[in-house]
Amino acid sequence: MSDNSRSVAIVGSGPGGMYVAQALQEKQPGCKIDIIEKLPTPFGLIRGGVAPDHQHTKRVDRKYAQTIEGGPNIRYLGNIELGKDISLGELEDIYDAVVLAYGAPYDNRLGIPGENKGNVFGSNEFVGWYNCHPEFRDLNPNLNIKSAVVIGVGNVAVDVARVLARTPEEMATTDIASFAMEAIHASPLENISMVGRRGPLEASFTNTELKELGALQDATTVVDGSIIPDSAPAELEDRERKVKDRILGTLRDLSLAETGTKRRTINVAFYASPIEIRGGNQIESLIMEKNRVENGKCIGTGETFEIPCDLLVTCIGSRAESIEGVPFNENRGIAKTEDGRAKPRVYAAGWLKRGASGTIGTNRLDSYAVTDLMISEFNGDSRPGPNAMDKLIAERSMRRVDYTDWLKLKDIEESAASNGAPRQKFTTVAEMILALEKTE
Repeated sequence: MSDNSRSVAIVGSGPGGMYVAQALQEKQPGCKIDIIEKLPTPFGLIRGGVAPDHQHTKRVDRKYAQTIEGGPNIRYLGNIELGKDISLGELEDIYDAVVLAYGAPYDNRLGIPGENKGNVFGSNEFVGWYNCHPEFRDLNPNLNIKSAVVIGVGNVAVDVARVLARTPEEMATTDIASFAMEAIHASPLENISMVGRRGPLEASFTNTELKELGALQDATTVVDGSIIPDSAPAELEDRERKVKDRILGTLRDLSLAETGTKRRTINVAFYASPIEIRGGNQIESLIMEKNRVENGKCIGTGETFEIPCDLLVTCIGSRAESIEGVPFNENRGIAKTEDGRAKPRVYAAGWLKRGASGTIGTNRLDSYAVTDLMISEFNGDSRPGPNAMDKLIAERSMRRVDYTDWLKLKDIEESAASNGAPRQKFTTVAEMILALEKTE
């Protein structure tokens, strides 16, 4: 049933938040929706986290654009940051419900000696750097190096290793930051190691991503064939067993690769965990402990080895940070909720609710369930909604970026692209605001 009197603020415009907006349009037509985003640019990890050479994955933003363009009751309010420009308490006073969907933008830490040395980065930082995320524009990793190590064997780790190995020709039709591609191409980097603490059967990369590592123009991907099982365990369900067997087959294909014929080598390794980072101000080597897996658990053997490492990128998961007034699970880095309700009229969706896991599509069912709960709990008199938000924005002279502004930025980026690239991204918020002022 339509209820034109209700209003909802969604904090975060990535998949978790956008699917809440979509669900509200379907289930509560007439509800007024404000999508609040700290950056001028929308769509979260679709823009800033998906690998630049995976443009087909980024196309989901077209669906999100349709959601924002879906009627007069939905608005995009970019360049407004929760906790800086406006508080959660103020949003609670203005809207009937607030959905927190700002993701898990902080990297988990290894928790080992030497982690604060130079040229050690988490994947959010490093991926943000080559993806033109304004917060990481000045990360400035030192790529005058010979060896890099990527910790993790998930799709993010594969992305990082692959991007470090790509040539400018391979990246010409992507939206990678030009400064990042120039640094990667100029680097004397020879060896990239991607290391997992458990074995091939426990790796979380997909076969599609893994196969890309075997088709690089000027890099060879290798793996030790002796550690690859003949097949997945028979006790697995048929579907999972088939998925694992395809991955094992691809790993076997990679184990046959001829080394020394291309500029760079990616070594996919297993059964090892980093226990110490050595060097002066900057990382120089990594002490690893060999592991074994028993009943699915990773157990250190006590046997160690040292590998050269001039750049370390950890791809070991992400976490959120707490905000005032929201119960928080510090251990997991997520909001404490009951089926998505953090407290009365405040809900969490996406990675803030369940942790950094799953695919983009995983967020849809999750966000729809949270939306159902929220709608069922609408009660009492309606709050003032978007008009009160506009008043507060004016009182504080916030420079909000609305959806029309975003379309202008999008057009400028696409017009500036060359050589088949889809866009040339802005790299700072200041650049974006200045560009918008020139159009006024």
